[in-house]
Amino acid sequence: MSSKHKEPSTWWKKSTVYQVYPKSFNDTTGSGTGDIRGLTEKLDYLQHLGIDIVWLQPVYVSPQRDNGYDVADYYRINPDYGTMEDFDGLLAELKARDMKLMIDIVVNHSSTDHEWFKQSRSSKDNPYRDYYIWRDPAPDGGVPNNWQSKFGGPAWQYDEQTGQYFLTLFDQTQADLNWENEEVRKAVRDMIKFWAEKGVDGFRMDVINLISKDQRFPDDDGSVSPGDGRKYYTDGPRVHEYITEMYDEVFGPYNMVTVGEMSSTTLAHCIRYSNPASREFSMTFNFHHLKVDYPDGQKWELMPYDFESLKQLFSEWQTGMQAGGGWNALFLNNHDQPRALSRFADDGEYRVESAKMLATTLHGLQGTPYVYQGEEIGMPNPVWNDISEFRDIESTNMYRLLQEERGKTAEEAFHIVKERSRDNSRTPMQWDGTANAGFTTGTPWLKVDERYPSIHVEEQMANPDSIYHHYRKLIALRKEVDVLTDGLYERLDDAHPEVFAYARTNGNETLVVVSNFRKLDTAFQVPEAVWNNHIADKSPELLISNTEVKPELKQQITLSPYASYMWLIKQ
Repeated sequence: MSSKHKEPSTWWKKSTVYQVYPKSFNDTTGSGTGDIRGLTEKLDYLQHLGIDIVWLQPVYVSPQRDNGYDVADYYRINPDYGTMEDFDGLLAELKARDMKLMIDIVVNHSSTDHEWFKQSRSSKDNPYRDYYIWRDPAPDGGVPNNWQSKFGGPAWQYDEQTGQYFLTLFDQTQADLNWENEEVRKAVRDMIKFWAEKGVDGFRMDVINLISKDQRFPDDDGSVSPGDGRKYYTDGPRVHEYITEMYDEVFGPYNMVTVGEMSSTTLAHCIRYSNPASREFSMTFNFHHLKVDYPDGQKWELMPYDFESLKQLFSEWQTGMQAGGGWNALFLNNHDQPRALSRFADDGEYRVESAKMLATTLHGLQGTPYVYQGEEIGMPNPVWNDISEFRDIESTNMYRLLQEERGKTAEEAFHIVKERSRDNSRTPMQWDGTANAGFTTGTPWLKVDERYPSIHVEEQMANPDSIYHHYRKLIALRKEVDVLTDGLYERLDDAHPEVFAYARTNGNETLVVVSNFRKLDTAFQVPEAVWNNHIADKSPELLISNTEVKPELKQQITLSPYASYMWLIKQ
């Protein structure tokens, strides 16, 4: 990162974040739904793993149409997850272990059950009317424009009582807040301050780059794919102004660690969002690398992932963010994505090697790594047998729309949903080999993957060669090896069809990561210049390996299926 900027504390650069999807993490009441006490109960486990920051997804009062991302009250805990006392207890137990808590803030939209929206809907002259985005019907009486919801269908809902439409970029019960209104921005800042005063250490800001809309609300002419309106509200005209306002009022004064979730964003914007000079966020999530299996950008169509694109995107964001002084949030998994293990590697015969390979590849990059619950034990996509097993509103909507609007058979639609559904990552955490994988004594809200008897925490903690212990080592290395934080990135593999390889250098140390992404033996050659400048005549140390073979770093390396190695060379 550029040294000319005076930076606030950046302790989080050597940290690892663990993402908790509370509904599926650990149930202490037998309700079938995870709860806050369930997370508190597992803090020793997370501390043993080496986690510094726990990201807890929304536990606010919510009708749960979108699993808590439809907030009905930003100041109260959903009784399904426990009480405010439980939340305070969690904070106290985290602080006792010198761990931090990051919570989700969802302020592009609220639930239509929120009191603000109920007031807004009641009449056109209500003071809260302007908290949301209302527009008159088009001249033909239809929707105000052709923007589409990200969950399918038009992005506008008609309200009979006042004769106008309100904007819903996600579910039809998630009404977009009007950030043009200064009162909305102040209300959001006050709410964030409330949680900061409680002792929360950071915030993950949900789809935060969508908060500023083009106030003309024009039709999308389709000139930029996918033509659903997003070019008029993504990284919008006033978005940086709004975020800096939050930084100056809350994030900065409270020394918060913040991550912005950036939908369909650009590298240039993410540099600006995360460069300390901009006074915005600590880091950003972008999703471009998780679209490399979307044919023509279509999520609900299938194709094998484009390996070269995956490597190019990681490389472009590594070098671009470094050059611009930004900071990456590193991840392959989250609650909105299928399991990376099933998507980019082999979740069967080579499950263990594959999971370790993906981890090594990601954790060698510059940024703050995020581990999504279950990733550290190699949880794959579950076995799905019937559409009735899904709970995700996006998945069930798309199962219907794929048949009604795209002409798919029920079988084809089910196959697509099985691969793409967000429920792939939301099945309950697999703690042990007992009933329901030890997640609940009741009936789980979403099915437990039937392979849990052979994939669970208890078995892996006891096995020193497990995926869990591999993650533990990678997390520890980030704290110990400086080049992981400050090393410049250089790609080494030159479009190799099987291998992703890169170096990180900081003048004192060089790190070399070489990973085979395929189910075959292959060879890789370190480029001449890198070999001569950084490696030849040195004594490389193998930091971590996922095979029984512990190879020396030579210019020509032989790799078994999914083999992955990280070496450190002192200069």
